[in-house]
Amino acid sequence: MTKPEPLAPDALYKRCDPGLFSFETTAELPDVSGIIGQNRAIGAVRFGVNIQREGYNLYVMGPPGIGKHTLVRQFLEQKAAGRTTPDDWCYVNNFEQGHKPHALRLPPGRGTALKRDMEKLVEELGVVLPATFEGEEYRSRIQALEEELKERQEHGFSNLAEEAGNHNIKLFRTPSGFAFAPLKDDEVLGPDEFEKLPKEEQTRIEQVVAALQEKLQALIRQIPQWRKETREKVKDLNRETTRTAVSHLIDEVKERYADLPRVVEYLATVEQDVIDNVRNFVHGDEGSEGMPDGKGESLHRYQVNVLVDNKDTEGAPIVYLDNPTYLNLVGRAEHIAQFGTLITDFTLIKPGALHQACGGYLLVDAYKLLTHPFAWEGLKRALYSGEIRIESLEKMLSLVSTVSLEPEAIPLDVKVVIVGDRMTYYLLHEYDPDFAELFKVAADFEGRIPRNDDNKRIYAQLIATLARKEKLRPFDRHAVARVIEHGSRLVEDTEHLTAHMRSIADVLREADYWAGEAGHAVVGSADIQQAIEHQVHRSSRVREHLLEEIRRGTIMIDTDGSRVGQINGLSVLSMGDFAFGQPSRITATVHIGEGSVVDIEREVELGGAIHSKGVLILSSFLAARYATHHPLALSASLVFEQNYGMVDGDSASLAELCALLSAIAGLPILQSFAVTGSVNQHGQVQPIGGVNEKIEGFFDVCRLKGLNGRQGVLIPASNVKHLMLRQDVVQAVSEGQFHVYAVETVDQALSLLLDTEAGVQDADGNWPEDSVNGRVQARLSEMAHIRASFGDHARDKGDGSPAPDTSDADAPPRHVD
Repeated sequence: MTKPEPLAPDALYKRCDPGLFSFETTAELPDVSGIIGQNRAIGAVRFGVNIQREGYNLYVMGPPGIGKHTLVRQFLEQKAAGRTTPDDWCYVNNFEQGHKPHALRLPPGRGTALKRDMEKLVEELGVVLPATFEGEEYRSRIQALEEELKERQEHGFSNLAEEAGNHNIKLFRTPSGFAFAPLKDDEVLGPDEFEKLPKEEQTRIEQVVAALQEKLQALIRQIPQWRKETREKVKDLNRETTRTAVSHLIDEVKERYADLPRVVEYLATVEQDVIDNVRNFVHGDEGSEGMPDGKGESLHRYQVNVLVDNKDTEGAPIVYLDNPTYLNLVGRAEHIAQFGTLITDFTLIKPGALHQACGGYLLVDAYKLLTHPFAWEGLKRALYSGEIRIESLEKMLSLVSTVSLEPEAIPLDVKVVIVGDRMTYYLLHEYDPDFAELFKVAADFEGRIPRNDDNKRIYAQLIATLARKEKLRPFDRHAVARVIEHGSRLVEDTEHLTAHMRSIADVLREADYWAGEAGHAVVGSADIQQAIEHQVHRSSRVREHLLEEIRRGTIMIDTDGSRVGQINGLSVLSMGDFAFGQPSRITATVHIGEGSVVDIEREVELGGAIHSKGVLILSSFLAARYATHHPLALSASLVFEQNYGMVDGDSASLAELCALLSAIAGLPILQSFAVTGSVNQHGQVQPIGGVNEKIEGFFDVCRLKGLNGRQGVLIPASNVKHLMLRQDVVQAVSEGQFHVYAVETVDQALSLLLDTEAGVQDADGNWPEDSVNGRVQARLSEMAHIRASFGDHARDKGDGSPAPDTSDADAPPRHVD
């Protein structure tokens, strides 16, 4: 097997030819039309928005920063513009049950008009009613009723006095009431004179007085009834007077809303309530019978609470709820403190986002929605019931038992769009059975788009659009080409471009800044490069600190020489939005054992499950390749030296396997190489992530210690299409100072690392003795025989007699060399 050749410089970085573009600067390009590379997601959004069926709400998912919010909102705005503007919603007082306000639905803009009309009506009633009740006609009629009552009382007493006079009895009015006294010759008899009368006369007079007394009592008892009848007449007069004064005013308002039966019905209840509670408008004269006393309920009972006002809305509303709490979602009834008591009424009902989005679209972030208590359940309840019902959380949780508002529910007609990541979508789909019923459409946005000529040109238009939107300088064609190259670097794929528009926009803004600092009228590729380098420099403190520790020897990494069982592995450290590669020393030791490979990282709980899986694969590889005719009598240990944090992933399994085979064969590994790659049970090298950062991380260490032309990195061959290396790395490769090798199997890696042929099996399954595999096979066979010899001694009986021979009679004798 021949050693792999290093990759050519043009395989390490795929350039974008500026000659592809026909423009000089992006100022010549039109704005991008449509959304690039998201046909699947846009098709899903279009379907979800257009289908008018229950449960077809949308969940928009994809990586953060790709512009999901912006793209979905642009699409919704296009769709919403052609839809009918939804109606207004108002809450008005329920005059029969004040804690259950009524909801009124009106065409757009007429909710505010009704509010103004009611305010004007109350204002007019405040003028008309006092004037009516202070008018001469009303006072004359009240006076007539009072005179009638007075006349009835006087007539009753005069009749009683006349009847008493017919019996020579006189009716007296005294300070304490009424009294009767006998007369003689029209003179009142005194007590002494009464005693001188004959007994028969005295008896007659007493009987007459007793009868008159009963009639007087009956008359006195009848007076309150007469007064009550008078008060009722006064009330009827007040109602008639009020109705006369109010009806034409309210009729004018009714005419304006004759096409809205519920509004007309409400105005009728207003009219009746004004008639019944005219005291709210008029202060009567003190002491007047049946007149209002001016101490009724406040006039705000006739206000209109406009919950949703769509007079300025064109098409369907699009509402984005940034803080989706339960109350912000479904609305609330606020309270005010009055004399130490919290009170509320229909005027304190506030709308939620569902009210404002009714007839349109509601956008909400999944993470924010799910982290607010009861918000997710409140949204599901509204979608299931098809109505928005405002309920206090205290009542829902049975924390209070007092009477609270129960506003009439409002029908819900809304398309909900939740924007989130994929993991949240899959978790909801798995653990919430309601989710699949309510969100039947998933719009999955891509994180990358193909890097073809058409998309490159669209990318140029996108840059032009962002430049105009952000008021940036124009970008020349070389700058656009550099941005496209950077787009491939961000997704680590020469065949794709990033769809993470936030990152691209940040580079454009910063490049515009550096162009301004340099006095450039047009942003060039040098400005793009400077922006990228400054982004890295701002975040690279930890990387530079680690390089300094490697230079000082605190972190031990060799870039020259050779060592048995020691290799340079590569890992990636991610800190915020910055990732960089760091080499790590991996060592392996072997001894006779039972065929196990010990992962020290796992033993001390510093290794993740995927890393542990990669180490276990090594045992399977050794057994399958080298222990087909004898047991694997080896125990080995692997460790990342000077590692004090968690290790996960299987990208070091190739390096670990090479270190292990080096330790078994006793062949040293060239320390001028670093290795990354995953390996399977058959020895095939599999792709890994972060390949650019890993190569650059080892290159930085080699440059720090001195490039000698022998250093390089081994990567999986399947990762070549992901290479978008820094220009200084590509330059070093061009000058022969550094090398990148692509390997497909562990044997190719061994031939490079050990500078010895890995060997090829013959027809009998044997390896050449001087090859790496031959040495490994010989060493493992030797270890198996040693272990078998110790096993034979261990089976000897205690009295010194040999154990039964169970070995093959033709097998050679086992000894310890």
